[in-house]
Amino acid sequence: MINTENKQSGISINKKTIVLICILLAAIMAFAGILTQILPRGVYETNADGTIINGTYTQIEDKLPVWKIFLAPILVFGTDTALTGVGIILMITLIGGTFLILDKCNVLKYIMAVIIKKFGSRKYLLMNAMILVCMLLSSTAGILEESVTLVPIAVAISLALGWDSFVGLGMSLIAVAFGFTAATFNPFNVATVQRMADIPVFSGLGYRIIVFIAVYVVLSGFLTVYAKRIEKNPQKSLCYETDIPLREKYNLDDSIAVLSDTKIQKAAKAFLFCLLGVVACIVLDFALGTEGGISLPGMAVLFTVGGMLAGHFAGLNGKNLLKSFGEGIKTIAPIIPVILIILSITYILDQGNIIPTILNFVYNLIEGLSPYAAILMLFLFIVILEFFVGSGTAKAFLIMPIVLPLADMVNVTHQSVTLAFCLGDGFTNLLYPTSGIMIVAIGLVNISYGKWLKFSWKLFALEGILSVALMLIAIAVNYS
Repeated sequence: MINTENKQSGISINKKTIVLICILLAAIMAFAGILTQILPRGVYETNADGTIINGTYTQIEDKLPVWKIFLAPILVFGTDTALTGVGIILMITLIGGTFLILDKCNVLKYIMAVIIKKFGSRKYLLMNAMILVCMLLSSTAGILEESVTLVPIAVAISLALGWDSFVGLGMSLIAVAFGFTAATFNPFNVATVQRMADIPVFSGLGYRIIVFIAVYVVLSGFLTVYAKRIEKNPQKSLCYETDIPLREKYNLDDSIAVLSDTKIQKAAKAFLFCLLGVVACIVLDFALGTEGGISLPGMAVLFTVGGMLAGHFAGLNGKNLLKSFGEGIKTIAPIIPVILIILSITYILDQGNIIPTILNFVYNLIEGLSPYAAILMLFLFIVILEFFVGSGTAKAFLIMPIVLPLADMVNVTHQSVTLAFCLGDGFTNLLYPTSGIMIVAIGLVNISYGKWLKFSWKLFALEGILSVALMLIAIAVNYS
């Protein structure tokens, strides 16, 4: 029962959506270039480990050469950022190739059918369970980029249960990002910041568990209300038109029919076994504190091997298997220019040396504020900085050496600073068009950035309001 309709198989990226996103990012790239010509350039001295030495800010007189702005997509490959970019592009291509094989072999339909057969009569229980599991994975082990592989499966389940692609994204990508916000043992933000703050790693857990529960309730409640509205009237969905071909592909009756196929059963088991290996890599990554050094390459290898094994067991011979993998890479290739422009923006901001100037400005702004105002100013700064610096660890090394002494001056505990950092660093991973993971995920289901914002802004606003309340409570109780 291998699907031979290649045109309908695998991941499909809407070229119009990609073009519009590229235009938007090109405008942001131009804006970043203008900033380097308007704002004073600055630099901080750093320690051997890369942390900033507070009080060492000095201005640089000359401006970033304009030719470097125009050639940023090429020049970025001469920097350390290039390694990150190549890793992202490699992961994207592997995902595209693997998912076409899984789709062509009906493995995705099989996995979806098994889940729905077990939980179909309790679909809201299934939704909330998936949200909880994804939040826990990121809250504890710090997974984020890995969640992209969950999106097609979650969207397929969502469509089969009468919802839309936004609900599927909510059960996977959004849940992971919100789990990052509600970090409990996350090594990328909690452990890093607490080490820099010189407080016991993973201390203050009790309040962070309360934060996790509060964030889960907000996300679960929002998605439940939204899903029930879409279930009653599917045409109200912003992605109703783009979901039509996906609904046809993942028709529940067709999916149930593959359950009796022994070849597909064997193929699905092989793929799921490799996915368990990915989970093992994530656990090992967390236990050893290697911060993605094991889980990301492990996911790339095991996910691809799982797809190849599934195709083999489903009946694809070697030649057709490789051909299908190549076709899958072609379907997702249009997303690569998006990643290159995002990397170029990072290069311009880094070479332009304007982030230190912004840091110095914020330092002078927060000094002398009350504890309540200071914590909110810090949170806002982290939310804005996410636009320029996506990595949580990189942000910590940038701002913590400056913020922590200032926190002592305004009577804000280091534990509260850690909380503000986590709350500002998590959900904002999905907010800006400079977020590669968000752009890839919505591209997988043909959703434009404009529609994404129309759907998610209320959820982001709720999360922002909740974050403010949690931080003010932390100040009131002297969270330490």
